[in-house]
Amino acid sequence: MLKRTPLFPIYAEHGARVIDFGGWELPVQFAGIQKEHDAVRQQAGLFDVSHMGEVNVSGEDALAFIQRITTNDASKLEAGQCQYSLMCYPSGGVVDDLLVYKVSDNDYMLVINASNIDKDLAWMQQNLSGQVELANISDETAMLALQGPHAEHILAKVTDAPIQTLKTFRFLPEADVKGIKALISRTGYTGEDGFELYIDQKDAVALWKLLLAAGQEHSLVPAGLGARDTLRFEARLPLYGQELSQDITPLEAGLSFFVKLDKGDFIGREVIAGQKANGTPRKLVGIEMIERGIPRPHYPVYADGKQIGEITTGTQSPTFKTNVGLALIDSAYSALGSELTVEIRGVQVKANVVATPFYKRKS
Repeated sequence: MLKRTPLFPIYAEHGARVIDFGGWELPVQFAGIQKEHDAVRQQAGLFDVSHMGEVNVSGEDALAFIQRITTNDASKLEAGQCQYSLMCYPSGGVVDDLLVYKVSDNDYMLVINASNIDKDLAWMQQNLSGQVELANISDETAMLALQGPHAEHILAKVTDAPIQTLKTFRFLPEADVKGIKALISRTGYTGEDGFELYIDQKDAVALWKLLLAAGQEHSLVPAGLGARDTLRFEARLPLYGQELSQDITPLEAGLSFFVKLDKGDFIGREVIAGQKANGTPRKLVGIEMIERGIPRPHYPVYADGKQIGEITTGTQSPTFKTNVGLALIDSAYSALGSELTVEIRGVQVKANVVATPFYKRKS
């Protein structure tokens, strides 16, 4: 049996096409990926991301525990602030990428990937020490993501909370949205401005309908996993299982900004510090096809007559209509402008290494 979010019963009202995504029955699209992608870039889209995992970490040693298992420096967080981080194995490979929310000095919330919830919890339990309590609140928590340039205007119509002054990677722990209690954060996974609303699962349908009604004059549309993937890809935001895995380190994935080697010891630090000092054997790069063809995940990448890596994500960019991809390749071939080939259905197709992100929002 596939898991379902509290919003599953109303997917059909919007013409959703559902798929198996990591054991969840989720909408890949509603009206169409291109339409939903464009809506988020130009107006706004509403995503059901209730499948994501949430874990409360509390106790006197909560910060020390988080510092030990994550790469970023959580000691820099103020109450009401969140940060992107990663959990790593001793090998330097990634257990998962996550968001760390600081509610108070001894109270944090970790937001983890849906397909990794059981694995992540087991890893946390395995590395638990000191006065720390873990509480998996995933099943009781729903999350909606309102993304796009009109997101602030839409949300302001249904709450008196000061969202207009809420800075990026900050959150309001207890906002009122027309009688619905919500934690509202401003992070995003699309390259656009936007908000996440964490609520009790019993309020998910009511909030979904409330936001869609408020956003009608702003052309707000329901958006599925397909558009979520193309949007995050254009912005070069990683997807676990593609740009990140137990075999890929944060530095290879180009995420060194979120690894603070000077904060003290953490799991995986020794290997990652060695890569920082000596360079990584592989590097995640952007590629653009010169010849006709669309790069897809796991397509082999070649240079000098040998395979040097593979595509992690690739598609025709819905925004620019160019055939582009991310590829994890030998670092020796990662310079901008390097000519590579991608094997597409047995044919070597020319491509160039290009700068990323492919899309960057104008501030």
